[in-house]
Amino acid sequence: MDATTLADRALVRLSGEDVRGFIQGLVTSDVAGALPVWAGLLTPQGKCLFDFIVWEDQVDLLLDCEAEQADALVKRLSIYRLRRPIAIELEGNLAVHWSPHGSLGVADPRLPDLGRRWLAPATGSASGWLEHRLRLGVCEGSAELGDLLWLECNAAELGGVSFSKGCFVGQENTARMNWRQKVNRRLAVVEGDGGPRTRVFYNDIGLSVVHARADDFPPGAIIPGWLKASLTA
Repeated sequence: MDATTLADRALVRLSGEDVRGFIQGLVTSDVAGALPVWAGLLTPQGKCLFDFIVWEDQVDLLLDCEAEQADALVKRLSIYRLRRPIAIELEGNLAVHWSPHGSLGVADPRLPDLGRRWLAPATGSASGWLEHRLRLGVCEGSAELGDLLWLECNAAELGGVSFSKGCFVGQENTARMNWRQKVNRRLAVVEGDGGPRTRVFYNDIGLSVVHARADDFPPGAIIPGWLKASLTA
């Protein structure tokens, strides 16, 4: 069997009383319905602190997150827990798996072209995920998204926000930007070094993530169909 484990991902398990209700009031996406969904946990100003995919495991929830940020995510969620009888801890028995094709798991909730995703005990580490994701123009993780306004991360285009579910942290500014249709800057993936607006340059695959005005992306920007529609609206 092909190696499929995403070694740069980790899982945080939430268990206890009404964990869906707890997360529903914090994150950007609607977790009351079918899962998985992609979501963000924001600052009160609407800037990205963490992004993750929310899965269900019977009555528990599992947050498929950046491995380097997993401990920080546990600490942040624990602040919001207050006295609720909810356990928030790393899940060590399962890992996140990915394949660009096949029938295992489910389609990535952000974009079906990203491939299939599922949770299972770890096996060999998958290769090719980073370039596959970036070639499709999809950004994730603290280095790429951190401290940016959630809609500048292309969250609306990739299903990472619900404007009908009710309150979440950072909801006021996020909803205002959407209502005004005012997303002046966005993330984009660029061939080569993206110049002064680069957030991350992945030298080994020759791709950069840039944060730039939507009408002034650097030469070599990869503009997939899902993003082009928003840029020309």
